[in-house]
Amino acid sequence: MIKRQSKREDFLPIDRSDMERRGWEQLDFIFISGDAYVDHPSFGPAILTRLLEKHGYKVGIIPQPDWHSTRDFCRLGRPRLGFLVSAGNMDSMLNKFTASKKQRSQDAYSPGGRSGYRPNRATIVYCNRLREAYPDVPILIGGIEASLRRMAHYDYWENKVRRSILVDSMADILIYGMGERALLEIAADLNQGIAVENIQDVGGTCYRVPNMDYVYDYLPLPSFAEVEHDKQKFAEAFKLEYLEQDPIRGRRLAQQNDEWCVVANPPAKPLSEAEMDEIYDLPYARTWHPVYDRDGGIPALQEVQFSLVSHRGCFGGCHFCAIISHEGRIIQRRSHRSILREAKILTQLPGFKGYIHDVGGPTANFRRTSCDGQLERGTCRGKPCLSPVPCRNLIADHSDYIQLLRELRALPGVKKVFVRSGIRFDYLMLADDGFLEALCQYHVSGQLKIAPEHISDRVTRMMGKSPRKVYLAFNRRFKAINEKLGKKQYLVPYFMSSHPGSHLEDAVELAEFIRDMGYHPQQVQDFIPTPGTLSTCMWYTGMDPLTGEKVWCAKSYEEKHMQRALMQYWLPKNHAIVRKALRLAHREDLIGYEKKCLVRPEGNGHRRQSATAADRAEKRKTRAGKDHRQKPIHADIDTRRRGRR
Repeated sequence: MIKRQSKREDFLPIDRSDMERRGWEQLDFIFISGDAYVDHPSFGPAILTRLLEKHGYKVGIIPQPDWHSTRDFCRLGRPRLGFLVSAGNMDSMLNKFTASKKQRSQDAYSPGGRSGYRPNRATIVYCNRLREAYPDVPILIGGIEASLRRMAHYDYWENKVRRSILVDSMADILIYGMGERALLEIAADLNQGIAVENIQDVGGTCYRVPNMDYVYDYLPLPSFAEVEHDKQKFAEAFKLEYLEQDPIRGRRLAQQNDEWCVVANPPAKPLSEAEMDEIYDLPYARTWHPVYDRDGGIPALQEVQFSLVSHRGCFGGCHFCAIISHEGRIIQRRSHRSILREAKILTQLPGFKGYIHDVGGPTANFRRTSCDGQLERGTCRGKPCLSPVPCRNLIADHSDYIQLLRELRALPGVKKVFVRSGIRFDYLMLADDGFLEALCQYHVSGQLKIAPEHISDRVTRMMGKSPRKVYLAFNRRFKAINEKLGKKQYLVPYFMSSHPGSHLEDAVELAEFIRDMGYHPQQVQDFIPTPGTLSTCMWYTGMDPLTGEKVWCAKSYEEKHMQRALMQYWLPKNHAIVRKALRLAHREDLIGYEKKCLVRPEGNGHRRQSATAADRAEKRKTRAGKDHRQKPIHADIDTRRRGRR
């Protein structure tokens, strides 16, 4: 971790002494954050507070307050206009618990990476404490936790449907998505003396009213009482919400949540290039607050401290991803001038060694809208842009991104510019513009990470990903280009286990593919049903809400364990469960000593040695000038060695 020289004066106030040094008696807004205070444009609280500061508001931050009393929440006094509350850059439950619902031991957004600095359901807890201390001060909630829980939603960790977080927190307004435009509009209304309960027309916000008689021009969703126990109604509500997530053609939604009706306005309008530039040109300190120096800083900064955000939004449409529900499908990009200005700042920072670690966004090679009509008519309702079949109106063009990377490479002090954000290889395959060759030549160092996620066409369809043949075609092109360039570079694919629609036989198919390609994934991602995604709706309801198709889901611990173990079938600890999975899938042909087999038989079989393993051992011994007959090689040892390689 790079340490920087920073002073408290470079940051917004976190206590009364900071306010006194600025000569401030009262703040306009106080931001309560579940994350430690890092003043960097990859952290939402930093962007929003700096933007408010630029527009003339006095803003302070209370990071990771002690929620056991109101004391920490009163540290900066009573704000003039309101409190802003966010659980942080991650949903607090996902931040604290794994897919198996075990508590995580580390938190990258906390001092020293230690866990325990935030409560479960941080947004709700923080708002309850604020209501105790300041019952009449407006509270605005936002961030990924509030955004994806804005309507009635399935909660994996409690295994039940919960009400809108706006009702459970009793906040006044919920800002969903990337909240800059909405926050400035609400701040202006509050500053003009408009009561918070009368601010009901801001795009990208939700508010509470007693019932639907108080709402006009809206699309009603099935109520919380209906979706709580009726999975068909839950899927119906999700479909309506999912299809209306567009800032141009989207409609206002209303859903009764017990005693309150939650109203969701259409998403905020996309930011223009000039507005994006304004956000990323703000005077960030680009490091953590000095109070964390004694703890070794905040680990989450390490991944982004020398990276550049070039755009927002993603039209890839992965069903397990929350980006559509949060950032939207319409790409919003920064200008080259703004990105180059920030790159020059990076070259002057302590610890910069000439390497820009990333230039991208949710998907690196999406630097333009998927088609030219989106900014006028919005995205197509219910029609994906890219997968499983590309839209005929999709424009695949990397020319602007290629030029941007070329300009960054030419900056003084920059040795190499990496691209580490996700690359959509299916989009890349549609364009013959030289991007892959430029990527391999200048922006990859040995390995390129991509995410096919699965290899069974049945599963990739449920994931909203491209089929197997597209990945294989990309693999061939990647190898051919590297051979042409004389480079030895490799693909590092990421795969997911137990996604809805993945049967045991699909997991076996993936294991065979991994075997044939010579991959040995060191990390395996198990599907986690996070709020707000299409895949989570499938997992909970057992159906695709867009089509009504029934979807099988692996839910028991053993089912999920088998699918996960098959992706790392070579590990000795997985042999028993892999054998069981293969028998259940009626694939006993993959248990044995042949080259195609995934595992060897149990019992005394581990003492035997296959002919191919013996031949390889003999050749190694002969080359080493040793008599292999004097000391037989144990078959399991040979297996472990091959696994490590």
